[in-house]
Amino acid sequence: MTGWRRLSRRSLWNAGARSLALVAGAGAGLARFLTGRDWELGGIVAVCAGAAVLIVAAALAYETARLRTTAWRLTADRLELRSGVTVRQHRSIPLDRVRSVDLRADPVRRAFGLTVVKVGTGEHAAEGSELVLDALDRHSAETLRRTLLRQDAPAPEDGPLAELRWSWIRYAPLSVWTFTGAAVVLGAAYKALDAIGLKDVTTRTASGLWDWVSGQPWLAVPLLLALNAAVGALGAFLLFAESWGRYRLEREPGRLRLRRGLLTTRSLTLEERRLRGVEISEPLLLRLGGGARVKAVATGLAKKEDETEDVAALTPPLPRAEAVRVAASIAGAGVPPLTAHPPAARRRRVVRALVTAVVLAACAGLGWWLLPASWSRAWVWAVPVLALPVGLWLAAEGHRGLGHALGGRHLVVRAGAVVRRTVALDRAGVTGWTFRQSYFQRRSGLLTVSACTAAGGGHYEVLDVGRGDGLDLAAHAVPGLLEPFLTGAPDNGPHGGPHGGPASGSNGYPAGGSHGKRQAA
Repeated sequence: MTGWRRLSRRSLWNAGARSLALVAGAGAGLARFLTGRDWELGGIVAVCAGAAVLIVAAALAYETARLRTTAWRLTADRLELRSGVTVRQHRSIPLDRVRSVDLRADPVRRAFGLTVVKVGTGEHAAEGSELVLDALDRHSAETLRRTLLRQDAPAPEDGPLAELRWSWIRYAPLSVWTFTGAAVVLGAAYKALDAIGLKDVTTRTASGLWDWVSGQPWLAVPLLLALNAAVGALGAFLLFAESWGRYRLEREPGRLRLRRGLLTTRSLTLEERRLRGVEISEPLLLRLGGGARVKAVATGLAKKEDETEDVAALTPPLPRAEAVRVAASIAGAGVPPLTAHPPAARRRRVVRALVTAVVLAACAGLGWWLLPASWSRAWVWAVPVLALPVGLWLAAEGHRGLGHALGGRHLVVRAGAVVRRTVALDRAGVTGWTFRQSYFQRRSGLLTVSACTAAGGGHYEVLDVGRGDGLDLAAHAVPGLLEPFLTGAPDNGPHGGPHGGPASGSNGYPAGGSHGKRQAA
């Protein structure tokens, strides 16, 4: 496989089929324009047909030129790609830097047996870090994936780490998009109808709907909210089925492979040496329903500008117990018991909730004074009245969610009231520490410890931990990294502990934690 090879000629059929979407939009626009000029029906049809032929011909001509100017080859040490219709490019990736080979095929490409292959080096959107072959036939794409990942034969079947169960679809509506998605779709449809000349229809419909709502709000508002939730839930079910249909997460030698997609098939191959940890994400609604999602903390998985999906997601929404099991299988270790944070952390959150309620009450009083008497001014007090119990509940949830622990390989941190995240971060992947104390944290004897890493979000925080415990946690998590910046350590020999590391206290961390004997220099 050392000679230059072309992309699949079936890509011409794909380009022609995709051009039909442009034909439909252009035809609608031309029909609207010519109708306004009092053209006869025969003339309108002839012009639209001619425009359709030109659009399809232009798409096929461009695709033909792209196929003629694009070639790729795989040599003994690198993958090369030559492309460009107007500007020629010659790019290559050394095979020893290949970290991922992702395959994707939308419904149109699948109909013609085509697949887009993305070969990445694991870098964050660096120039030349990814080669895209659009498109290869399905067999050639899978052969190239196995060759680049040095997998000559399928891995022994030991059973997948996770496989789709359709009962998980019950977690799909537990998202804010269930309540906002229908409004977003309605707004997009309104603009689309306006663009093709149906502005009068949409305006009359919107005006009639507003008159109905304002005329009988006690009936209209609940019905509209129920309809919005029903449409949003239906959309969530359909999106779950399309995105996670045929889902399968399995371990191959030295890597994880994720396959999913009912209409658009997706395949992500992630080298385990890029993996720096795993995250269990529990947004509020999903958490209340007993669900969670598992995400990878890995290098080179940053979302690109043209991507809307979370590329780090390894599972769909699923029961929390199953998420913990999958995360433990990926990380190779279970989650140790977490250490709770001091009561001062809860007090900080309660104070913030009370201050927020007071500010909102002041704003409500100002609004009640400024609004005309004809308005229902009493409604402005609903905001602070609701904000107080909700804020106090979130404060309690936020403190309950705080926790940290050290395992044999991982630093485990958990935080979040609205979105609770539990991250097991590989201690070998921690490259530095950041300590932050606000004025109020200093008064409460707390600080925030951030573990810096090259993977995932770049840093993971242990929020509002006791000052001494936070310093000791960092010192024990990566021995030797923090010691040059600590002063006032107990004198236990030239290196602190009996084995050349920090001296251990009763809490399992280096000595001095609970009493704050160590200080950041």
